[in-house]
Parts: sequence; C-alpha cells; structure tokens
Amino acid sequence: MKGVITKKNADIFTINSDGRIVEIKARGKIKKEGLYVGDYVEFSDGIDKVCPRKNFLIRPPLANLDKLFIVVSPLPKPDFLLVDKIILYCFIKGIEPVLLINKIDIADDKFTREIKKIYKKVLKVHLLTAKEDNFEIFNKLVEGNCALAGQSAVGKSSLINSVFGENFTEVGDLSKKIARGKQTTRLVSLYPLEKGFLADTAGFSMLELGMIMKLDYRELSSYYPDFLEFRKFCKFRTCLHQNSQDCAIIKAVNEGKISSLRYQNYLKLLQELKSIKTY
Repeated sequence: MKGVITKKNADIFTINSDGRIVEIKARGKIKKEGLYVGDYVEFSDGIDKVCPRKNFLIRPPLANLDKLFIVVSPLPKPDFLLVDKIILYCFIKGIEPVLLINKIDIADDKFTREIKKIYKKVLKVHLLTAKEDNFEIFNKLVEGNCALAGQSAVGKSSLINSVFGENFTEVGDLSKKIARGKQTTRLVSLYPLEKGFLADTAGFSMLELGMIMKLDYRELSSYYPDFLEFRKFCKFRTCLHQNSQDCAIIKAVNEGKISSLRYQNYLKLLQELKSIKTY
C-alpha cells in the first residue's frame, strides 16, 4: 500500500492512504535513513520504502512541498526581505509560492494595494482574515502538500483553526511591547483537504539564505520574474544589476516599472550570496 506521512510522533508515523488513516512504525533501515512528514511511502505491517523526494526542507523538516502560502499582515510589520527570501527559496526548490495578506479587517486599502503592486508580476496574491471561515478558500487553493510560512504572529495558526474549525494549533499572542511575534507552533502535521494537505509550519521565520541553499550569486536575477522582461536589454550579459550605467534593470526601477523595494532586497541578497562565496 502507498500513502503520505501526515504526522510524526516519536517512532509512530501517521499515514494517509487515500483517506484511510494508519499509525505505523518504520523498519530499522528506513528509520535510520530518516522519515519526514510529507514523505510518500510504501507500507505493509511497517514502512517498507520511501519514494524519491521532490524536495526537502530542513527547518521545519517537511518533504515534497508543492505550494507554500507566505502570510503577511499589517501587524507585525511585514518583513519583505524574509518574504523575498522565501519566494527565492520556492523557485529554486520547485515550490509554487502564493502570498496571503491576512488580517485585512485591520488593514487599510493602501496597505493591500501597495503589496499587490509590488508582487503582481511575481506570484498570486489573496486576501484573508482569520476571523472568517476560510475552509472554501483553502479548499480551492490547496493542491498537493502545502504549508504556511511567515513571521510569527501573522496568523498562521489562526488560519489553520479557521479552516478546520477546531483548535488544531496553539495560537500565540502578539508581543505589544516589541510588536514582534512569539513562537508557538512546535510540530509539523499535514491536514487533509479536498485536493491535498495543509501544514502549519513555524520554522520559516528563522530562514537564513546561506544555511539552506547553494546558489551562485550570478544566477540570482534569473529567479526574479519581475526582472526577466528587462534583463535582455542590459548591455552586458554578465550584468549583476548593481551599478552599471547601461543596466536595464536599474533603468526600470528608476522608471517605476520594477518595485524599488524588491530591487533593494535583491541587492541585499546579492551581497549575502557573495559573502557566502568568499568562505
């Protein structure tokens, strides 16, 4: 039989096999090699085989991710550098990124318009509020193995609870003193929807580019969909879009055709990747 691991608790693995739920242990060799939530496996009275992985995330430990919902909200103030890091990570790992603007009930129209303008050429953007029943929305958006990512306290756990109608996850309070989130989610689990599974993951808030990817800094701009239509007009094929007077990307930024915020984040990531290559 085949199925997907939806939960791991010590040596016990929960497997969803076409809607049938099985709790089972792994055989010695398989257990030693490592098993993770999201793994597709073959099993009988124990887990016999792990199917080849599409991708694997170290932190949080999650395999075969198809779509990642990046959650931002008015509070805490969005960390768009983190958002761009996660988008970049998705493109490299073959994951579809989707941006969710949560807590729109406390956001003004300017906030949502600006975010849509920044990312309209990069990925799909949806508006949500955890105070509503989001089951039907996520039921349409979720395909394959999906997860939520973003800063703490943007409402990831609350969104999970609003989808399934139960307290699946612990909901943390926003620290009023420093306007930053307190980490609450500990374990990774996949919850079934019509076309796939949804996981609540918290580890993405600790994402560090240098720890999780080996990308040549010269390839960075090729992962920016909003840069692509302009790159071909750069005078030099090796242009890094930093300071060349003949750079079409810089010209597009100055003309408002590329988001200045996205470009500044690109420069920060470029420098980060360059510094990694020096070691």
